[in-house]
Amino acid sequence: MASRITAVLGPTNTGKTHYAIQRMLAYRTGIIGLPLRLLAREVYDRIVAERGPSVVALITGEERIVPSRAAYWVCTVEAMPEGMGADFLAIDEIQLCADPERGHVFTDRLLHARGLHETLFLGAETMRGAIAAMVPQAQFMRRDRMSELSYTGSKKISRMPSRSAIVGFSVENVYAIAELLRRTKGGAAVVMGALSPRTRNAQVEMYQNGDVDYLVATDAIGMGLNLDINHVAFSSLTKFDGRRMRHLQPEELGQIAGRAGRYKDNGTFGVTGEAPPLDDALAEAICEHRFRPVKKLQWRNSDLRFSSVKRLIASLEEKTEDQWLTRVRESDDLAALKALAADTEVAARATDGPSIKLLWDVCRIPDFRGISRGEHAGLLTHIYNDLHQLGHVSSNWFGLQVRRIDRTDGDIDTLSKRLAYIRTWTYVAQRKGWLVDESRWRDETRAVEDRLSDALHGALTQRFVDRRTSILLRRLKQKESLLADVNDKGEVTVEGEFVGRLEGFRFRMDKAGSPDEAKTLRQASVKALAPQFNLLADRFYNAPDPEIDFTEQGGLMWGDAAVGKLVAGSDPYKPGIEVFVDDEAGEDVAAKVQRRLQHFIDRKIAAGFEPLMSLKNDETLTGAAKGFAFRMAEGFGVIPRGEVAEEVKALDQDARGALRKHGVRFGQFTIFMPPLLKPAPTRLRLVLWSLSKGLSEFPESPPPGLVTVPAAKDAVMGYYAMAGYRAAGERAIRIDMLERLADMLRDQDSRGGFEASADMLSITGMTLEQFADLMEGLGYKAERSEREKVKSVTQVVPGAASRTDDTPVMDHDAAAAGAIVATDETPSADIVDDGVAPVAETEVLTEEPGGIPDELEDKDVTAEPADAAVSETEMEVFYTFTWGGRGQKQNRPQGGKPARGKGKPKGKGRSQGDRSKPQSFSAKPKREKAIDPDNPFAAALAGFKKD
Repeated sequence: MASRITAVLGPTNTGKTHYAIQRMLAYRTGIIGLPLRLLAREVYDRIVAERGPSVVALITGEERIVPSRAAYWVCTVEAMPEGMGADFLAIDEIQLCADPERGHVFTDRLLHARGLHETLFLGAETMRGAIAAMVPQAQFMRRDRMSELSYTGSKKISRMPSRSAIVGFSVENVYAIAELLRRTKGGAAVVMGALSPRTRNAQVEMYQNGDVDYLVATDAIGMGLNLDINHVAFSSLTKFDGRRMRHLQPEELGQIAGRAGRYKDNGTFGVTGEAPPLDDALAEAICEHRFRPVKKLQWRNSDLRFSSVKRLIASLEEKTEDQWLTRVRESDDLAALKALAADTEVAARATDGPSIKLLWDVCRIPDFRGISRGEHAGLLTHIYNDLHQLGHVSSNWFGLQVRRIDRTDGDIDTLSKRLAYIRTWTYVAQRKGWLVDESRWRDETRAVEDRLSDALHGALTQRFVDRRTSILLRRLKQKESLLADVNDKGEVTVEGEFVGRLEGFRFRMDKAGSPDEAKTLRQASVKALAPQFNLLADRFYNAPDPEIDFTEQGGLMWGDAAVGKLVAGSDPYKPGIEVFVDDEAGEDVAAKVQRRLQHFIDRKIAAGFEPLMSLKNDETLTGAAKGFAFRMAEGFGVIPRGEVAEEVKALDQDARGALRKHGVRFGQFTIFMPPLLKPAPTRLRLVLWSLSKGLSEFPESPPPGLVTVPAAKDAVMGYYAMAGYRAAGERAIRIDMLERLADMLRDQDSRGGFEASADMLSITGMTLEQFADLMEGLGYKAERSEREKVKSVTQVVPGAASRTDDTPVMDHDAAAAGAIVATDETPSADIVDDGVAPVAETEVLTEEPGGIPDELEDKDVTAEPADAAVSETEMEVFYTFTWGGRGQKQNRPQGGKPARGKGKPKGKGRSQGDRSKPQSFSAKPKREKAIDPDNPFAAALAGFKKD
């Protein structure tokens, strides 16, 4: 059969490579040369899948798989064995004859490589004239593109359609684009010519199976790699070709853009990033595959002379007179030969044909490392000297080089460099006869490359792929229902990927790398969470009130999650609700949450302020009583007496009796309702009061159970009354305890002076100095003095109490009228039930006349007295209290007459008292109207007095 030469020409996506493979398999033997190691591996895998690995060989610079029965050889063009005599031979991408770097190799195959029965040259239509001129006997076959290619202009990367390939022309550019796609689109696969086939295949598989929808690549994808790409976008129109920056030729752009579209699926191309839009004429030429024909083929003499190094160099630099051929510029292997020839030792060794041929073979080792020509020449010198002197490369030295890079730690750049280095040693191991145990070293270098390839794939995936976002976006685009799950901790997973947490009805997304990534992740998450929001709203609506609470800042909590906050309404007792519900949850969910919270707070106010609401809504109250009831409601059940002195004065006994029936206590300092002093109503009162005042930060209620608390100087006016306290000096005292103290002060000589009793200190829980400060805050003068301490103190057995907390707190106005207020009106029992600690019982102390024991003066009144007798010479501090006025007259206790049988205090510095007549509280009604008809004790006492 006569040998037939056919040039199969046409644009991309015409099935040329597939046609060549089928033609080769129709013969008993065949060889095909491909432009890239990556493409060679892809074709090898396809043929192995059809015919099995026992008959298929793979030869590239770094791989050599040659079974004993090999019939079909898949090679890179540079690695094609010569003189094999195969029945079929094919060269792919023959237009690379015009490439400045590698063109001379393709031109040599065009001129000299032939199959015994059939030869195919596959490539672009631009090669028709050159092939016709250089291979006159060649026949031509035109193959048309199976799909259309169209230009779409410029698009932002963030708006890039799925199944797109974005092309960059530097490693830095590729990485930057991949990082941006990770943040906005969930990630991208990375394909570069420098990657090993194992890494490249792993990245491509990730793209092909849909783990990511984007591919970032160099112009390596233009060389026959078959991928499911719908759109190709150029991020730049210039590239560095190893010597200078240059603009891409139209045919180069067409070759890369042609990767868009697969089989009969149409494809598009465009630009992105900083790349300017293409000219209309250029875009049209790419769409119609019209390019300038190739006029010059790169050529280098292949008839080499090895008689001397000089003659070898001369033969490599030989010129041609053929008008179609142009001598290739100085290539890397020729530059290495010149560098080694200048070395004295190498020159001394390379003196005969075999040694010069060996030198040329060493110089053809590619500079995979790309460090510098000097570094590369030094490496080649070492290899050549070993081969020439030992007959092989030193195993110890070679093993050391391999072991130095057999590490999988480090970042992408580190792993990429190690992978480039191992390619050098893999190439050396593939050369026949260069190593003693070459099969072992081939396996070992291949294993190191595989480990580094896997590590690099892992590093690329970790850096440039957000699997979570990628999965969610893919499901969204497929319009599938996303499956979300929320565990008991509020952790949200969508399609098995953790995306964040639900805090009430607000989704708190897991940390994202950028705003774009966060937007993408949230978009996918909230769509999946829509059913969860509705289920959660139903559960919340049916939740019992104890599961819901309010904070002292007006927040509304469901367990540990904030679900809303209180806002001021038109009525202080009807606050509004602002819900914390994501917009994506929908209006129905927000409305349901709002209704449930409104029910909760309405019931909370109704229960907490039940006595006050009953008072406010009592239709039987009339006149001044009704007005005062509304005044109490405005004050949330606690009003300092000084603020309503005139209103209190206007109340007659009937009005007062009606108000007392609702639990209103007319104290000397405060008008209040004792049940509302419990911690729960106090906490709620402070929140409602803060809302009505429009405060930005709500003051918190004092800790429950404390009789006095430190008085803050910067407290909001009215705060202590709402908290159930009255500020006096450095501390604030609880209202009900203050009224008890007022009852004790009633019978004291406020003009002549009196000392604090143990009961006074006991109910306040203060030291003598703290009590003196409190009294000064209430309007008294405190005169500090010293005297000799009594000689002895007899301690009564602890536990024998002289009084109990059953002592009634006197209603100030009723006491002024001569009535005894029943003990069930005292707040102690109710308050204790709600967490307020009762006043501690005080041990009974017996003392000699003259003052308070020293144990009560400087210590807490509950402290145990000392066992030892007091020295006769010790001095004790005591205070004498007199009414001081100072604008506090309205708060002065009633009475003021000296107690019977008591004189002025003993000791030095006793106060002479305020000689002016003390004023009584002006709000007290006249005695004849002071009898409360509803108080049997008052009526009985009045009857006795009348008799």
